[in-house]
Amino acid sequence: MKRRIVFTGGGSAGHVTVNLALIPHFIKLGWEVAYIGSATGIERELVANHPHVRYIGISSGKLRRYFDWRNVSDPLRVLKGIWQASRFLGKWKPDVIFSKGGFVSVPVVFGGWLNRLPVVIHESDLTPGLANKLAVPFSSKVCVTFPDTLSKVPKNKGIHVGAVVREELKQGRKEAGLAYCSFTAKKPVLLVMGGSLGARRINEAVRHSLTALLEQFSIVHICGKNQVDETIRIAGYKQFEYVQKELPDLLAMADFVVSRAGSNAIYEFLALQKPMLLIPLSREASRGDQILNAQSFERQGLCHVLLEEELTDDRFIQAVNDLQKNRESILQRMREENEKKTDALMQVLAILQETARVN
Repeated sequence: MKRRIVFTGGGSAGHVTVNLALIPHFIKLGWEVAYIGSATGIERELVANHPHVRYIGISSGKLRRYFDWRNVSDPLRVLKGIWQASRFLGKWKPDVIFSKGGFVSVPVVFGGWLNRLPVVIHESDLTPGLANKLAVPFSSKVCVTFPDTLSKVPKNKGIHVGAVVREELKQGRKEAGLAYCSFTAKKPVLLVMGGSLGARRINEAVRHSLTALLEQFSIVHICGKNQVDETIRIAGYKQFEYVQKELPDLLAMADFVVSRAGSNAIYEFLALQKPMLLIPLSREASRGDQILNAQSFERQGLCHVLLEEELTDDRFIQAVNDLQKNRESILQRMREENEKKTDALMQVLAILQETARVN
């Protein structure tokens, strides 16, 4: 009988990318793979590219720290999700569950605990998110990206593995990226990624600054769902709502990156040695985890940071220009940092295989 694994995580692309990095390895090893996510979340769309993965959509509710009337109804959605997840897990009987976090993962982890199934959690950020905090007591192991995160999880569960980077991102071709965007190699390329959530403010800054920036750069702009401005058609500026299979080529083409500061993304840029300007989500829009991630990278000389509260058109243009001026020093620090890295993906793969129950 084939071994089985369930992946979960969603709400944003950052809660899915590590799962997408691991899934092909388990398929290659002959495991049966299922993914439990929300019925309509971004994870469903991303996992759809893997035809060998069974997708199960469940009910989930957002776990808010602030007052909202939906805080009254969402616990019922979470309870429904626990019932749905527990029912599937009890029938399918996976050998191990891997949770990347996000609100949809809480019912799955709890459902796994009810079925006495081993659960491995992955925490990318410097400080654990609320969903992972709730899930840790019901887990067997907690893999962390930042070594400092070990102090925030139980000692008998925490394992520092580093950043899991998708292998396909390393296979991109610069020439293919240039052709896809109809760019030439005459100017350096600035890649802007606002993320699946919270992209609007970065999108505005980029579009207000196009005239100045296009004098020096070709710009490829991944805007987020429903964020493409069809009225802007300028040579050297290419917009996409979202990119999947072409992303490795766009990254290979990029000389500089402007991005939010989700842990998965910034470690991927580090692995690919892409000098980055990070604009973390503000504390008003998040729990502040992206600010901590960005500050950690900035202290190591791996990026420049522009806080959203300080984001104006002039400061944005100046920050991009400063990034270009300091390109070589940032690349040197990136090379030094990458020399220290271990293969986090293989470590997590081994931990999951070791943690899987013995049939």
